[in-house]
Amino acid sequence: MKSTPMRTPVLCLSLLALAACSSKEQGPPKMPTPTVGVFEAQPQNVPLTKDLVGRLSAYRSADVRARVSGVLLKRVYTEGTDVKQGQPLFQIDPVPYKAALANAEAALASSQASYTNAHVIANRDRQLVPQGYISRQQLDTDEANERSAQAAVKQAEANVQTARINLGYTNVTAPIDGRAGEQQVTEGAIVGNSTSDAGANATLLTTVDQLDPLYVNFTMSAADLETLRHAQSKGNVQLADQDKTTVEITLPSGVKYDKQGTLDFSDTSVNPTTGAINLRAVVPNPDRRILPGMYVTLTANMGELNKVFLIPQAGIQRDPAGAYALVVGQDGNVAQKRVSADTMLGHDWLVTNGLAAGDQVIVSGVQGVKPGAPAKATPWKPDQAPAGQDPAAAGHQ
Repeated sequence: MKSTPMRTPVLCLSLLALAACSSKEQGPPKMPTPTVGVFEAQPQNVPLTKDLVGRLSAYRSADVRARVSGVLLKRVYTEGTDVKQGQPLFQIDPVPYKAALANAEAALASSQASYTNAHVIANRDRQLVPQGYISRQQLDTDEANERSAQAAVKQAEANVQTARINLGYTNVTAPIDGRAGEQQVTEGAIVGNSTSDAGANATLLTTVDQLDPLYVNFTMSAADLETLRHAQSKGNVQLADQDKTTVEITLPSGVKYDKQGTLDFSDTSVNPTTGAINLRAVVPNPDRRILPGMYVTLTANMGELNKVFLIPQAGIQRDPAGAYALVVGQDGNVAQKRVSADTMLGHDWLVTNGLAAGDQVIVSGVQGVKPGAPAKATPWKPDQAPAGQDPAAAGHQ
């Protein structure tokens, strides 16, 4: 009867030993396969765009300068209004030029009279020479006088034409259609025209700018253009022809301009100072909403990217070696793929190399998987929460 208490500890030790052996045979508990949201990569063609900064300039800009000297009598246009080609803008005192025209016309009349007399004498002598009444030498002299008088008439006619042109220049007109600017010289001032330097020192009266359409001038680095050309040679990029390259403008206020421009000029050389190429586009401006001198942001559509992938931002990871994507393979295991992803389009990465059509790119649950490990792929949705996170909590982020 005294041996009974000793059996209980021995029995307990036996049960513990059996439990320990059973645990060693079963091993650690197996972790469940993580579920990830995947995005199926499919190649597509997307527009090739470039964000740049440009400056607007007038389509045509003409300086209105005095072409004759004199006193400025009046301005006959309203500053800042649209004018038509040939419309009067200023009036220079015409009195001296009217007098010069009258003087030239009088000189012409005198030359014409001299020519008439010389012509009559020469005709008479041409009839008398055969009869022997005058010498041949006298006829030669009279015919020379006739020719000199005729040349004097032409010179006098040219002087009349010059005087008439100068008189016309006293009425200063608009050289082009456009918007006339601020008056630079007030009435009563003496304006001049320097003929020593092709009129370059002539007095500036105002300017006329054609505002519809406008030019937008911008530059692109030679390195970027070379990258595009290199990509085009590989077939990844199809560059648009010059007349098919379009630009969209964003105004300084951040508002998108509703008219689209077209590239019309590309320089043939690189600026040695900036290392950039000058480009220019034409932008319609029927309501005069944009003005020369404004700086704008523009998006240039340079062509088309062929067979590229748009992958959600969360699907592209980066490490010191570069960009990569984790994909779920046909065997259900995770694999790492190195990709080329240097540009964002909206909320997506533009992947130009490294992926294949149909790749299941992991977008959500990336932190719970690693290359070589299995993963259960489910279609990813833009509002899908990462694995292990409450969707309600994700909605509050």
